[in-house]
Amino acid sequence: MAALMADGFPAVTRMNVSGRGKQRGIKIGEVSYDEIPKELLLMVVKNTDKDFVVKRILEAARTGKGSYGDGKIFVSPVEEVYTVSSGIKEEPGPGSGGEAL
Repeated sequence: MAALMADGFPAVTRMNVSGRGKQRGIKIGEVSYDEIPKELLLMVVKNTDKDFVVKRILEAARTGKGSYGDGKIFVSPVEEVYTVSSGIKEEPGPGSGGEAL
């Protein structure tokens, strides 16, 4: 998150979640943990910034171990955005629509 903040992308939502990926949990001694603590980050960025932000996350989050656990990035289009305090619907223009990461 610090790398994105330094690059001018301060808006992020971080949630503590639990789950498992391909590693299927962990086993410590005789005890198996099917779900392990993880962090879920949610960002919405302009289409024009998407590739840069994805690249930056990959650079900052990769441990280099070559194993599971570094996470996933999912990219989905954001069709509508509303500012709650003003009630204004923000219309994305060409090339500036949103992508949820």
